[in-house]
Amino acid sequence: MVRLITFEGGDGTGKSTQIRALENYLRQAGRSCLTTCEPGGTGLGVLIRKLLLEVGEYQIASGTELFLYLADRAQHVSEIILPALSAGKIVLCDRFTDSTLAYQGYGRGLDLQQLRQLNSIASAEAQPDLTFLLDCPVECGLARTARRSSEQPSGREDRFEREEIEFHERVRAGFLEMARAEPERFRVIDASRSIESITADIRRIIDQEVLA
Repeated sequence: MVRLITFEGGDGTGKSTQIRALENYLRQAGRSCLTTCEPGGTGLGVLIRKLLLEVGEYQIASGTELFLYLADRAQHVSEIILPALSAGKIVLCDRFTDSTLAYQGYGRGLDLQQLRQLNSIASAEAQPDLTFLLDCPVECGLARTARRSSEQPSGREDRFEREEIEFHERVRAGFLEMARAEPERFRVIDASRSIESITADIRRIIDQEVLA
């Protein structure tokens, strides 16, 4: 049974848009679901998110960054995800353990095996049943985030959006490598297309694997 569905992908791939669309689709189908995100899915997580993404010009060491994400996840799983699953809800999560591997592992170069062990602890061994990987060329995603940031009052990109393009290429390659390693869990979606085309693809998969 599919209970925990995660959305993964690089910056600007449209995860938030698609997760909201899927939430509406599942509710229309009569399924009880909960939508959440990392970082920032809890009250404590909102504070951690500000530290991670809105730190200004302060430098965050890779280890500090990692443990802030893990702290966010431990609280998130305990307070939000596990209770929702226990209540029989389908949980839709915008980023989860795969993002740690992609960004801190492939992106920052931290040891992947150690990250998997730490992920297991922070997530209380909760694992996604189905993962949508929204994938598009890095240049496409970053152009979208730049447009989005320009429309915000601050006009500023977050800390990850300001990373060099090589970092984002490593992150994308990491996501795709994970998808190849676990084809039974991952569904790779071409996110360079229109919002409507992506939504239609996701709904077809949900019809076949969740609502059937």
